[in-house]
Amino acid sequence: MKIIIPDWPAPSHIKAFTSTRSSEDDTPQLIEKDKNFLKETLKLPGEPCWLKQVHGTDLLHLEKPLTNPVEADASTTQTPNVICSILTADCLPLLICNKKGTLVAAVHAGWKGLAANIIEKTLKQLSDSPKNLLVWLGPAIGPDAFEIGEDVKTALCTQAEDESAFHALKKEGKYLCDLYQLARLRLNKLGVQSVFGGKFCTYTQNSLFYSYRRNKQTGRIINLIYMTSC
Repeated sequence: MKIIIPDWPAPSHIKAFTSTRSSEDDTPQLIEKDKNFLKETLKLPGEPCWLKQVHGTDLLHLEKPLTNPVEADASTTQTPNVICSILTADCLPLLICNKKGTLVAAVHAGWKGLAANIIEKTLKQLSDSPKNLLVWLGPAIGPDAFEIGEDVKTALCTQAEDESAFHALKKEGKYLCDLYQLARLRLNKLGVQSVFGGKFCTYTQNSLFYSYRRNKQTGRIINLIYMTSC
């Protein structure tokens, strides 16, 4: 397994990591194995706060580590060494911090979450202005691989500028969707000026990432962010 470290100008005490594929085997049982590998390899300060992700929009405010997973699709903390986490396998993970390094957040933004405005709802609840945030877009299904129908496009295309994230295919009622572009548009509209990442494709880079759309039964990419004590 390789570890991806976001290429962004976050403060030095902000720690963020994304895992890659650890095996050619595509079984869900790999998830626990990969979690343990990361904890040991990265020498994490504690157990990450794992969520029960349901493609919703709930944001969990963390003041201490969780003892059991809680149903939510985003988490944030201002407490050092409390680790926000998101598991993905095509959906878009967003890792967030502010420029001062006093808060971090992780967001699970699949198409259902984007359609339900998870980015907007999350940023509204963070303790800093969008203009002060840094956002890294982690590995997701890429714009040349995410084929959708008219129903999904209608759910996602909520403003005129969103049209730039869709490319009509020759097949009637089918489109390619750019989740990265959609996220950038939403973030920019909210006032976020510093957006990074968005250069991977979980579906086509099969030697590097797990993909639910490609394999159905598969492992998960682990996305982590936390702050150490300054």
